[in-house]
Amino acid sequence: MNHGQDVPAYGLWPLVVINSGIFIVFAFSFFKPKSKRDWRTFSTFSAFVVALFIEMYGFPLTIYMLSGWLAQKFPGVNLFGHDAGHLWYSLLGFDGDPHSNPIHIASNVLIVAGFFLLASAWRVLYQAQRTGTLAKSGPYARIRHPQYVAFIVIMFGFLLQWPTLPTLVMFPILVVVYVRLAHREEREVEAELGNLWREYAAATPRWFPHFGGSSHGKPNLAGGKS
Repeated sequence: MNHGQDVPAYGLWPLVVINSGIFIVFAFSFFKPKSKRDWRTFSTFSAFVVALFIEMYGFPLTIYMLSGWLAQKFPGVNLFGHDAGHLWYSLLGFDGDPHSNPIHIASNVLIVAGFFLLASAWRVLYQAQRTGTLAKSGPYARIRHPQYVAFIVIMFGFLLQWPTLPTLVMFPILVVVYVRLAHREEREVEAELGNLWREYAAATPRWFPHFGGSSHGKPNLAGGKS
């Protein structure tokens, strides 16, 4: 299994900084954190991104920790070439360029879709905040927490592309954090809006949209991420 792994791909710390900065700034431009809760959401996502790119271009901790098992499973493969870091690609026995295999393509689709969802949700909230009205269009007409869903989708896309032990541990923890934040927001919104929120929540799924019908036009709080 020769993946073109004779070229070392680690210790490239400028790439760690550049790539982390690009995705963090990109997410910041779409999410626009304001409250402490927003900043907590954004900072945990940023930590995930930094941990990912440190292993992708800086120090391959996961490869080092699994090097004995990987060397036995894939004899003759240069584990410290870039292609070997695409662990799903190697473990599932793909051949050829890892950047053109189905897993990598699926990861790119998820990452792009996640950022698109993040941007779409923010535009709805921003407009609602400017006009002092309830946000009830776009992704908020389908699910109650599109921005949290967007962050989870982006992180899952990264895990498909470049799984590491730190990010595999971080991912379920961050999902739990986002779920708890979402539930806390819902309690606050319900206390403020009462029946208006309860009617919206009854008609709009929390995480998974109903594709067979439409809940368009149901209200949501303009000042929060719920």
